[in-house]
Amino acid sequence: MGPEAEIEARAARAAANWHGAWFAVLGLAALAWPNADNPPLVSLALAAAAAPGAVGLLLFWRRDWWVKGLVALAWPAGIGAAMAMTGGVVGPLAVLALGPAAAMAAVDGRRLIALGAAMTAAVLAAVVLAANAGEVGPTPAAAAWLALLVMGVTVFGLAAALQMTRARNGEREAVEAGEADRLKRILEAGPRLLLRLDAEGVVRELFCGAPDDSDKALLGKPFVSLAGETDKDAARAAVVLVGRLGEASVGFSPPMAPDRWLVAELRGLPNGEAVALVRDASPERAYEAYLEQARQDAENLAAAKSRFLANMSHELRTPLNAIIGFSDIMRSSLFGPLSARYAEYAGLIHESGGHLLDLINDVLDMSKIEAERFTLTREPFDAREAVSAALRLTRVQADQAKVALRGVLPPQSLEVDADRRALKQIVLNLVSNALKFTPAGGQVNVLARAQGSNLEIIVADTGIGISRTDLERLGRPYEQAGGADQRAMGTGLGLSLVRAFAELHGGAMIIKSRLGEGTAVTVRLPVMLDVAPENEPQPAPTASPRVATAARGDNVIAFNPQR
Repeated sequence: MGPEAEIEARAARAAANWHGAWFAVLGLAALAWPNADNPPLVSLALAAAAAPGAVGLLLFWRRDWWVKGLVALAWPAGIGAAMAMTGGVVGPLAVLALGPAAAMAAVDGRRLIALGAAMTAAVLAAVVLAANAGEVGPTPAAAAWLALLVMGVTVFGLAAALQMTRARNGEREAVEAGEADRLKRILEAGPRLLLRLDAEGVVRELFCGAPDDSDKALLGKPFVSLAGETDKDAARAAVVLVGRLGEASVGFSPPMAPDRWLVAELRGLPNGEAVALVRDASPERAYEAYLEQARQDAENLAAAKSRFLANMSHELRTPLNAIIGFSDIMRSSLFGPLSARYAEYAGLIHESGGHLLDLINDVLDMSKIEAERFTLTREPFDAREAVSAALRLTRVQADQAKVALRGVLPPQSLEVDADRRALKQIVLNLVSNALKFTPAGGQVNVLARAQGSNLEIIVADTGIGISRTDLERLGRPYEQAGGADQRAMGTGLGLSLVRAFAELHGGAMIIKSRLGEGTAVTVRLPVMLDVAPENEPQPAPTASPRVATAARGDNVIAFNPQR
């Protein structure tokens, strides 16, 4: 039970005791008063005046609002009846009109004293009206002694009630002062600087447990004095904002310590004042600066790597072209016949050199893209030519892998404004990937079509598919899917180049796959120049029902899909 609840409990017991004393004194008086009349009006009047005291005894057990309401109703009823039976406002019991006010002061003087005064006025008014209506009883004999008795009871009851009110208020003030002192000690022990600002932004109170920040000279100074010259405008703006919006936040360096960084959180108070919690954010700021520097260093390192790879790849292409050219001369026996073994070696050198040149070209393109040095050479052309050329180049690979390769192209031209080599590279990379990961006897279908202003290229296969985990990584440079034997079949640049070329054209790449059921890759490029009205949209290729299932699967990833 808290201090306030204890005060309320003690006050309720004291109010019940006061009502019990009132009931006992007037009740005994009602029993002992000699009555010459029949009926005994004086005894009945004293009993009616004592009755509210009996109702007030309920405060021993309950302190609910309805109990206090019942007590408040009992007082004007009992006192009014007693006065009406003994001569009204001129009778000996008229002084009992102060009883309701005394009772309410005893119950809760701070909140109910006004109610008690109103009840007293209501009792007097009711008795006067009853007297005018002729319903007030006669003044009893020995009225002087009765008046003295009732006056003594009322005066002592009123004095006791006022004393109880004073004691109760004193206890409440002591509790409030103790709570305020406890709260002040907590604020003083806090690790932050807490300020109370008036409506003008001047520091009126200061609480702080951090010795470095507890500058007592801040009292009476404006909040902006905490900030250095370069940050005063920001601090001043924060004070204005907290007055308008009720909250604000500002960071600044203190005047005498420019290497530190303070952050203040301001909150408005109902009376126009504000509180400001100031903390030292220097470690956080230093850590953020460290992270920013680390990010810049990483970006510089990545850019340097990309430049190095681009330069190295460019330098390697010249000797590789020479190796490929000379091995081709030897393989074709241009200057005379070679033995079968040397001709085989020349063919292997030519094949390996071509493979290595392809890898170097991929690395060179990716390095240029990462270094933002790759520029598209856009020109108008028929996209069917680039797609057909890529299919011709991959036909041998498809035959060696024993995979059926089929292209679906519209009879009308697909006029686009794009980079011819990039578009051809997109198809080459997608088809090569599909062939590498499609077992013998499978199918790879390629579709090129116009979809509004977009050129859409779809490559679907019946291969091994891609797991959800691998699908999330694909499209980033040097990332590969599958096991170690499958990753050894490439560099992980194929799909990343497709994605990069698509995004350079303002398009997107979308991959749909399910493990064991195949993969479908869609590239959409907003490069169409003109779409003939008779061009009917072609259906997306499905090499088999399994590929259609893969396209509807949950494993889907879209790169730059908003474009």
